[in-house]
Amino acid sequence: MKKFIDENFLLNNKTAERLYHDFAKEMPIIDYHCHLPPAQIAADLKFANLTQIWLYGDHYKWRAMRTNGVDESYCTGDKPDYEKFAKWAETVPYTLRNPLYQWTHLELQRYFNVSEILNEKSAKRIYEECTAKLQTQEFSVRNLLRKMNVTLVCTTDDPADNLEFHQQLKSDGFEIPVLPAFRPDNAMNVDNHTIFNNYLQRLESAANISIDSFTSYLDALKARHDFFASNGCSVSDHGLEEMYAEEYDDIEIEAIFNTIRSGKELTELEKRKFKSAMLIQFAEWDNEKGWVQQYHLGALRNNNIRKFSELGPDTGWDSIGDFSHGKSLSKFFSTLDSNNHLTKTILYNLNPANNELMATMVGNFNDGSVAGKIQWGSAWWFLDQKDGMVKQINALSNMGLLSRFVGMLTDSRSFLSFPRHEYFRRILCNLFGEEIENGELPDDIEWVGKVIQDICFNNAKNYFNWQQIDKTAKVGEKVF
Repeated sequence: MKKFIDENFLLNNKTAERLYHDFAKEMPIIDYHCHLPPAQIAADLKFANLTQIWLYGDHYKWRAMRTNGVDESYCTGDKPDYEKFAKWAETVPYTLRNPLYQWTHLELQRYFNVSEILNEKSAKRIYEECTAKLQTQEFSVRNLLRKMNVTLVCTTDDPADNLEFHQQLKSDGFEIPVLPAFRPDNAMNVDNHTIFNNYLQRLESAANISIDSFTSYLDALKARHDFFASNGCSVSDHGLEEMYAEEYDDIEIEAIFNTIRSGKELTELEKRKFKSAMLIQFAEWDNEKGWVQQYHLGALRNNNIRKFSELGPDTGWDSIGDFSHGKSLSKFFSTLDSNNHLTKTILYNLNPANNELMATMVGNFNDGSVAGKIQWGSAWWFLDQKDGMVKQINALSNMGLLSRFVGMLTDSRSFLSFPRHEYFRRILCNLFGEEIENGELPDDIEWVGKVIQDICFNNAKNYFNWQQIDKTAKVGEKVF
């Protein structure tokens, strides 16, 4: 029997062990999509205790605690921090076979060198030991990034954001680039005219442009797109239920914009047409600048209306949706491709029923101009666990080129989430190791090791063309 989370965790044969320890383990991390707060990195924040760094904002843990019968006051409420942690510690033993169980103990080991199992009995010891460490400079957020061998962070930012903290980090000379990503969801969400018009006030202020027409609206967004580029941005991101690809013309879109600016609601078709037009416009700008565009598709958000009204978004009331993606994706990409305006693109799906659809869709638009130009991104959100990762890797292997895959990302708000990369790398090495030992792949360790290193780091470095990485760490060399 293996020890729980030992050095060969998730590695089930000698070849997998060699691939991980000799090739994958020391590769640096490029976190090309996350939700880390740049303000906290700029301040080099030290968290006051383990609850604040581990439970604040973590809707994965909140959902588990609620399911275990824990009152909301211990999740998003005002209970003291240790009491919240104690409720999480009571919940952990009941998360067996949920990835939270392995993630929890992996994070305790990798950051705090704590190998004790977290439960009600060990809660106080673990809390006090980890909290004491968090109060030292070694555990400031910048040093946590260094500790995990992170070489670049790409945050998620609204067009109206002023990027002051990204500018501060650059001015400080922080050796790990923290770059913005352009996330214009609010700028195309016309489902509620009041929310949209309020957002346009923010956009006007940020762009210093009065928005009195659809043309000036585009001018303001383009000014922000240019501003982001001047601050090192080369990635856009969209969080959508589905891709929108309705037929429209310019006159229609101007009329739709005027309708919503006048405070009137739109029809469902008008909403879809406006969103379709904006997606094409953003994609055109991304192509002009040579950016990478990302589309996160398929989340059904804010299902619990009562709790959403009480607590707001991103508090754990979202699920997998069952949207239809094929025809709209094909039409959207064909529209851009026919004008040679399709830039590098990464698709992420949340419903595993769409795995093969995504794996084959990206192949339709890989035109040979760039290796892996159109990517199917890593298993996302509810799927970024062992089963979801294995299914994504297998589908991509069967229908595309896994060797050109840009690999894992955190998509996280937590500075303790970087062991997710290790988790992914172990799973990846185990899959290759099993097939080598079964005679399904040749025993060419050097070549397979190179492919694994590419998936872990090199492919992303080359795909995003982030030359800043060269200034932070050599491949396989830690910086902390």
